[in-house]
Amino acid sequence: MPESSIRSYLRLNTPETFVRERRGVYRLKVDHDSSLQRTMFRSPPWQEPFKFGSATLFHSECLDWLDARDDQSIHAIVTDPPYGLQEYTAKEQTKLRNRKGGIWRIPPAFDGHVRSPLPRFTTLTDEQKLYLREFFYIWSRLLIPKLVPGANVVVASNPLLSHIVAGAIADSGLERRGDIVRLVMTMRGGDRPKAAHDEFKDVSVLPRSMWEPWLIFRRPVEGRVQDNLRKWKTGGFRRPTGLKPFGDVIQSSPTRKNEKAIAPHPSLKPQSFLRRLVRGVLPLGEGIVVDPFAGAGSTLAAAEAVGYESIGIEKDSLYFNMAKEALQPLAELEV
Repeated sequence: MPESSIRSYLRLNTPETFVRERRGVYRLKVDHDSSLQRTMFRSPPWQEPFKFGSATLFHSECLDWLDARDDQSIHAIVTDPPYGLQEYTAKEQTKLRNRKGGIWRIPPAFDGHVRSPLPRFTTLTDEQKLYLREFFYIWSRLLIPKLVPGANVVVASNPLLSHIVAGAIADSGLERRGDIVRLVMTMRGGDRPKAAHDEFKDVSVLPRSMWEPWLIFRRPVEGRVQDNLRKWKTGGFRRPTGLKPFGDVIQSSPTRKNEKAIAPHPSLKPQSFLRRLVRGVLPLGEGIVVDPFAGAGSTLAAAEAVGYESIGIEKDSLYFNMAKEALQPLAELEV
């Protein structure tokens, strides 16, 4: 297999592990016996899933977990993926945890506080952007048969990369259903030209970020929405009240200090936002919400707080262990 084909499966494994179906589409080469397949992708026996309430957390690679999952067994996806992926490689995570930066931007301390690190999305090369697109295309192709018809798929992104992620997921066969806008002030953007801030004091190179896009997709429904709701319990969004529809703009504050103290993950989202979002993705309040990039378990905690069953998958040992400790206190927070 040529080097370009190896790159197209994101360098996740050796070429002997995959079968090329057609240009840009690959599948895992596994035994056709389903029981053997599930054995191959099950977490090691010493890594039993962690459970709290109605939440289950797996220490696994999400592509492996999805490949072994039963078809039509997931009712919604809510996830905040590792955007450019590069930031979450072992090399860059080591730099981040040692506070040496790498491709993470660690803002300076001011007012006596050290600010949370942020990824440098603008440093991605064209090749890395292609890598990002291919990852989400293949991820979505694996995901589609695991979803029930009408299942919502909500994926966090950012204004600089959302077009890449959205295009990849749409090309996979999921229906594009718009965006949820999280209104929140971040530290991204607003800077004057580097090394010329005095000369161009009235110029911002990039607009100050005041919102965050969460992409909405859906597996196509079977027949009419009402029929899909009766059969699969999916096909729309749950209203906050009988008179108020679920809206696509959600006002949000930055994640509070007490939540970060519980789960010091660099991309932790606040429970006040996640609970509103998670509650909305199951239109009848029934089914399983899955977060394939679980991080510190905040999506699972939100699902637990609103009374939903949830599953999370996290491959990073540090974040997996963080989630085990954080899930209960995050779920029990009053927001």
